[in-house]
Amino acid sequence: MERPAPPPPPPPKSLTPQEFETLISDFHHGDAARLEKWTSQFTPLSLLVDLALSSLLKPQFSISLKLSLLVFLDEFSLPLFSSSSSLSSLVETLALIIHSSEDAAVKEQMMVTTTSIIINLGDDVSVGEVEGVVAVLLNVINRPNHGFDRGMRGVACECLRELEREWPCLLEEIVGNLWGLCQSERTHVSGSYLLLLLQVVRDLVVCGGSVGGSGIGNPVPLVPFNVPLWLRRDGGGVGRDGEWVVGEVSGSHGRELRWVLAFVLEWPHLLTPSQMMEFMTLVLPIAGLLELQASMLRVQFAGLMYSFDPLLAHAFLFMYFMFPDAFDGQEGKIARRLILMSKEGQRPLVFRLLALHWLIGFAELIISKETGKKRTFLEMGSSFYPNVFDALALKSLKLDLLAFCAICVESVVAEGLKGKDHGDNSVSLPVKYLEDGLVCVSAFKWLPAWSTETAVTLRTFHKFLIGVSPHSDTDSSTSKIPLESTIFVYTQKALVNLVLGFPKLVPVVVVLVDRLLNCQKHCWLGEKLLQKFDQDLLPKLVMDHTLTSYFPIFDKIGRSDKIPPTLLLELLTNFMIFLVKSHGPDTGLKTWSQGSRVLSICRTMLMHHQSSRLFTGLSHLLAFSCLYFPDLEVRDNARIYLRMLICIPGKKLRHTLNLGEQLVSISPSPHSASFFNVPSPRFSQDPKKSKTISSYMHFERVVPLLVKQSWSLALPALTYGDDSNSYFGGIRESGSFIIKEPHEYADIKYISEAKQVNLRNVPLRVMDAKVSETLGILRTYFSCIPDFRHMKGIKIKVSCTLRFESNPFKRIWGVDSELHSSDEHDVLPAIYATVLNFSSSAPYGPIPACRIPFLLGQAGSDTSLADKTDKWDIVPVDNGSTRKESSKAHVTVELEPREPIPGLVDVLIESNSENGQVISGQLSSLSVGIEDMFLRAILPSDITGESVSDYYSDLYDALWEACGGSSNTGREMFLLKGAKGAAAISGTQSVKLLEVSALHIIHAVEQHLSPFVVSVIGESLVKIVKDGGIIQDATFKDYSSNSGLQAIASRADREREPLYLTYFNHEDDNDGHPKMYQTNVGWFLVLIFLPPRYHLLFRMEVSDFSTLVRIRTDHWPSLAYVDDYLEALFSL
Repeated sequence: MERPAPPPPPPPKSLTPQEFETLISDFHHGDAARLEKWTSQFTPLSLLVDLALSSLLKPQFSISLKLSLLVFLDEFSLPLFSSSSSLSSLVETLALIIHSSEDAAVKEQMMVTTTSIIINLGDDVSVGEVEGVVAVLLNVINRPNHGFDRGMRGVACECLRELEREWPCLLEEIVGNLWGLCQSERTHVSGSYLLLLLQVVRDLVVCGGSVGGSGIGNPVPLVPFNVPLWLRRDGGGVGRDGEWVVGEVSGSHGRELRWVLAFVLEWPHLLTPSQMMEFMTLVLPIAGLLELQASMLRVQFAGLMYSFDPLLAHAFLFMYFMFPDAFDGQEGKIARRLILMSKEGQRPLVFRLLALHWLIGFAELIISKETGKKRTFLEMGSSFYPNVFDALALKSLKLDLLAFCAICVESVVAEGLKGKDHGDNSVSLPVKYLEDGLVCVSAFKWLPAWSTETAVTLRTFHKFLIGVSPHSDTDSSTSKIPLESTIFVYTQKALVNLVLGFPKLVPVVVVLVDRLLNCQKHCWLGEKLLQKFDQDLLPKLVMDHTLTSYFPIFDKIGRSDKIPPTLLLELLTNFMIFLVKSHGPDTGLKTWSQGSRVLSICRTMLMHHQSSRLFTGLSHLLAFSCLYFPDLEVRDNARIYLRMLICIPGKKLRHTLNLGEQLVSISPSPHSASFFNVPSPRFSQDPKKSKTISSYMHFERVVPLLVKQSWSLALPALTYGDDSNSYFGGIRESGSFIIKEPHEYADIKYISEAKQVNLRNVPLRVMDAKVSETLGILRTYFSCIPDFRHMKGIKIKVSCTLRFESNPFKRIWGVDSELHSSDEHDVLPAIYATVLNFSSSAPYGPIPACRIPFLLGQAGSDTSLADKTDKWDIVPVDNGSTRKESSKAHVTVELEPREPIPGLVDVLIESNSENGQVISGQLSSLSVGIEDMFLRAILPSDITGESVSDYYSDLYDALWEACGGSSNTGREMFLLKGAKGAAAISGTQSVKLLEVSALHIIHAVEQHLSPFVVSVIGESLVKIVKDGGIIQDATFKDYSSNSGLQAIASRADREREPLYLTYFNHEDDNDGHPKMYQTNVGWFLVLIFLPPRYHLLFRMEVSDFSTLVRIRTDHWPSLAYVDDYLEALFSL
C-alpha cells in the first residue's frame, strides 16, 4: 500500500508593514545572518515576491511603503525573479494596478519597476511576458490629450522607449499608430511621444531593408500586441541572433520615413532641454542615413547656440561635429559666440568653464582638418585675456587659449604664412600673449610657492613650452620646437628672472623642471632649461646665506651629465669660503646644515659625472673644507669624499656611492637636500609583529600614580569667547564678551564690558579695606598667569622610562647579536633612532615627540650570561647595575593642559633594529592623574627670599575667601598675563573626613604635599613638623602667638558640628551631641595650582584619630578626582 503524498507546505503568513520595512533593511545591509532569517522562511524566494506583489493592492499599506517595495523588487530582481511564475505574477499585478484607483505615483513606479526587471532579466524573459508588458503600456499611452493622467502617459512612453532600445524594432509594426498618437497629443508630454517615435524610426533606418513590416502607412491595432516573428527565438525568448546589419531603406519606406522626420522637425519647441539633447542624438543619425540636406538642419537649429542652457549649446556643437561641411565659413561666428558665453557674468561659473572647454576642442578640431583657418583664432587672440575678477579656474582656461594662439602664431611664422594684419609684429605676439596673460596672476605680488595662483602661473609656462609638441602628437622628434623660438627663448629668460627675484619660488620651478625631465617627449626641454640656469643664473647669484634657497636647482644641475660642472663647483667653493668667514657664535647649527647640504650636492655630482670632469674643481672644494671648515663633522665627511675621489676609480666610486639604490625595497628619503640622505634597504612592515609590541616594549612612569584613574569627567562647554576647552565661567576676552545663545549658535553678539556691567540691575558695592586688599592680591597674582590662548601655557612634566625585553624581541624580529661579538653587552639587541609620538583625546594641547638615539635590550635573567662566561673570568661587581641602567631610556613627556582633568596619552613608537627593520606600533597608554597637575602657585617677580612664605599665606587667604562663595569677589574679572584675556572665580567647596591617626596624616603630607603647604597652625603640629625638617617654606603659627587663630579654631568647630551625628557607632539618639575625646593637633593649609589657571585649597584640621579636610576650588569638576586622591593618599 502506497503512502499518501505529504501535504503541501502552508502558504507563508502575510507580513505587516513594519516587517516589510525590516525585510528591506536586512536585504540592503547584506549580512548573511540577517538574510538567513528571510530566505529560510520564504523558500523559494518566489513566495516572497508573490507576498510583496499582493501587498501592493492592500489599502492599509502606505504609499511610501509601496514605493519602497517596488524599488526593493527592482534592486534585487535577479535573485527574486528566478522563476517564470514570478514574472507572470508581476505582469498581472501591473495590469491590476494600472486599472485600479491607486495613486498615480504608485502606478508610475510600477511601470518603471516592471520595465527595469524585464530588461535586467534579458534572455530569461519569454515572448508572452514582453507582449503583456508592452500591451499594458500601449493601453496607457493610447489616451492622447487626457489631462489627468498625462504624467503617467509620459512615463509609459519612456518605458516603451527603453524596451525599444533593448530590442530594436520591437515596435516596428505599430510605428504608424505612434505617428498618429504624436499628431493627436497636445499636452506637455508630447515630447515623450516624439522621442518614442524617433527611437522606433531610428531603429528602422539602421536595420534598413533587412526588416519587414506593414509600413507606416498601414497601421495595425495596438492591442493585442505581438512581438515580430524575426525577434522570436527558438527557446521562447526575445532577441536577435548575430549582429545588426545596416541596410538600404526601400523607396516606399524611405519616403514614409522622410514624412515622419519632416513632421518631427516641426515640433522641437515642445521639448525640454534634456529632451532636446536626446532629440538631436536621434535625429542627426537618421538625417545622415536618409541623406537629408544638412543646411536644412543648420537653419532649423541655429538658434540653439544663442540659448542660456548648456544642453542646447552642446546639442548645437554635436550637430556641427556630425555635419562640419554645412558650417563652412561659420567657424568665426561660433568661436565668438563661445567667447561671449565665457564672458557673461550672469551665467553660472560651470557654464562659463564649459564654454571655454568647448572652444578649445572646437579650435583643435578645425585646425586639425584645415590648417589654413589658424588666422581665425589669431584675430581673436586679444579676446582671451583673463579679467582681474575672473575665477581662478576661468583664468587658467583662458591662459590655455592664449598658449594655443601663441602656438598658432609660431606655426604661421615657421611656415612663412605671415598675414597682412600681423606683418613683422607676429614674431612678438607669443611673447605679448604670455606677458599680458600673466598679469592677472603674478604681476602685482607673488604669492607663496604653495598658493594656487603660483601653480596656475607655472602651469601656463608649461603650456607655452610644450604647446607646439603636445602629448597627443605621435611625432617624437624635437625639430618641431626650434631652439630659436620666441616662446622658448622668452620663457627661459622669464624663469631665470623669476628665481632671481623671488627665491621662495625655487621649489615650484624645480617641480616644473622635474615634470619636463620625467616626460619622455619633452625631457630635452628640461635639459635646456637647466643649461640656461647654469649659464645665466649661477653668475648672477649673490654670495650670502640666501644662496641655500637655490640648492634644489643646484642638485638638478649636478644630476645632469650634459652640463659641465665647472660653474657650479666654483660657486659652491666660494660659498664654503663665505661660510668659513662668516662663522661666529651666532650662526649655531646653520653652518653645519649648509655645509652638509653642499657636500650632498658634491656627492650627487660624483654619482652622475665622470671623475675626470670633476677632479680639479671638486678636489679644491673638498680640500678647503677639510682644512678650514669650522664644523668637525663636515670636515670629516669632506675628507672621506676627497679620499674616495683620489683613490677609487670612477665606476667603482659611483658603485660605492650608489650602494643600496638598486635594491627593490628602498624607500628614498623626502629630504633630498640633507647630507644624511644615504639610501638604505627597507624591510616591509609586518602588521602581526606590531600588534604584540606592547607585550615586550614597556613605557612606564617613574613615579606610579596613587589613583589609577579609569574614568574622566568631560562636560560640554558653555563659555564666553572662543575658549571651548574650559568649563563654565572660563577665560573671557578683556575687550568685549562674545556671548553665544544656547540654542542659536549662529547669532553671536558683541557687548562691551561697560554695557555688560550696566545690564545687571544690582547696587554698587562698598568695599572695605580688607576686601580691597584681597582684590589687590588676586589682581597681582592673576596678572602673572599666562593666557594659553595667546601665548605659551604652563606645562607639566611626567617622567617615564622605556625598556624592552631581549628574548621576545629577538624571537619576533629575528635579531641575533650573539654571532657578531663576544662582548657581554653585544649579546643584547639594540634599537636605533627611536621616536615616540604622543596623542591624546584629553585637552593637553600639542605634545612634542621624544627621540632616543640608542637603547639596549633588557636581559631576561643573569643566568644566561653566567652560562656563557668561563668560571675563571673576572666579572666587575657593578656590571649588573650598569647594564640595567643602559637598558632603560628616561623620557620626559611635556603636557600643556587646557583643563586640569586626568586622561590617557597614546604612545606610538617608531624605531629601527640592527638588521634594518622598521619597528612601529602602539605601546601601552600613559595614564595622567590629578596629582600630575599639582604645581606651586606662580610667584610675582618682585617676591623673593623670606617674603615668599608670607606671600603664599596671604594668597591662600585671598583665594580661600574668593572660592567660598562670597559676593565680594563674585563679579570681579582678573586680567591675565598679556591683558588680552580675563578670568572670573566661581568657587565651590566640599568636606572630607579621614579616620586616620595624626602621625599618619603628618607623614603623608610631608611625603606628598610638602611643596604645597603654605601654613602650619597649632603649637603641637608646628613642633612635630619642625622636628621632621621636611616642610621648610611655610609659615608656622601657634595659638599663643596669634589670638586671631582662636577664631579660626572656633569657626572650624562650628562648621564641623553636623558631622558629629554620623561618625560614632556608640552614640545614643537620646544623648544629643556626643562627647569629644579627641585633641585638636593643628591645621595644614595647602595651596595647589592646577594649570592652566585653577586652584585647589585644603584646610586640614588634624586631630588624634581623625582629620577633617575642608576643600575649596575654582574648578568644581576637579572635586570628582580629589576624593579618590585623598583616600589613596592617606591609606598608604
